[in-house]
Amino acid sequence: MKTLCFSRFPGLVITALILGGAIQAAPAADQGFFGRWALTIPNGRAGWLEIKQEQGWYDGSLLWGGGSVLPVANVVIADGTLTVTRIREIERKNAAGEVIRTQQLTETITGTVEGDTLRLTHIAPRANGKGFERAEFTGRRIPPLPPRPNLAQVKFGAPIQLLNGRDLSGWRLNEPDGKSAWSIENGVLVNRPPEHGPGQPRQRTANLRTERDFEDQRVSLEVNVPSGSNSGVYLRGLYEIQVFDSYGKPLDSHNMGAVYSRITPSVPAEKPAGEWQKLEMTLVDRHMTVVLNGTTIIDNQPLLGCTGGALFSDESRSGPLLLQGDHGAVSYRNIVLWPVVR
Repeated sequence: MKTLCFSRFPGLVITALILGGAIQAAPAADQGFFGRWALTIPNGRAGWLEIKQEQGWYDGSLLWGGGSVLPVANVVIADGTLTVTRIREIERKNAAGEVIRTQQLTETITGTVEGDTLRLTHIAPRANGKGFERAEFTGRRIPPLPPRPNLAQVKFGAPIQLLNGRDLSGWRLNEPDGKSAWSIENGVLVNRPPEHGPGQPRQRTANLRTERDFEDQRVSLEVNVPSGSNSGVYLRGLYEIQVFDSYGKPLDSHNMGAVYSRITPSVPAEKPAGEWQKLEMTLVDRHMTVVLNGTTIIDNQPLLGCTGGALFSDESRSGPLLLQGDHGAVSYRNIVLWPVVR
């Protein structure tokens, strides 16, 4: 018998109720798609997908490279195939770079599951309407979260000073062909992207990463964010702690000290733009603690997956400390890392 699950199609649900009774619990074949998946999306970027069932509906959330984790438009599972629909807005601009209208693009992701592997196909219409782009990619099932660690029992190694105050030894551009705006000024690591005028496109500059890779860790640093500016600190190249001028703004998962788009600070603790602020971040067993200016704003909370802009989606890998340099001006000093000793 053919099995369908409907997501966000009320008319279809009513028809199903009339013809066959209430929607039943998901069959075992459908449940193979349930859970969280680490994606390696087209062009090798990191992504993340969650498929779940709530109150008889199938739902999903998706991270597609950069940006935020967002709910998908709908999820359908039929005849052993998963179909995820994603709707996104794009801007149509004139020759001067001015936005003249926005339009919606509907993309589909279809796939089959083989144990802990998803084999997926992404189909998206070209923005100019001239056909479709098609790409194949894969996902790996993310293992269950380990128990919440007892941080009082975690052992840390000797501190590693990541800045010498003289030059960028121990660091390199994450995008080797990118334009660097990083330098050392009076012992401080600064990022000064070129300014752009009204209507001019912003020139992207490179992110900066340590040459060394690390596993779980505690990191302490000081950061100064100019008015309206934006940066980020990626632990292990996976999880971004947001650096943003959010003083006075309502609590949000995109504010200073948040795990970007994933964990909202419990209280606001940021200072006004232009002041030095202290961030202390502890990553142990896929749980994050963030202390901002002496206040614990994220207390040993679980991480459900990578954040936008991660270098990869495999949470078992070691990775660098990465500083976001493609969003705006920022300064860092006194960056110290303590590795977890296993």
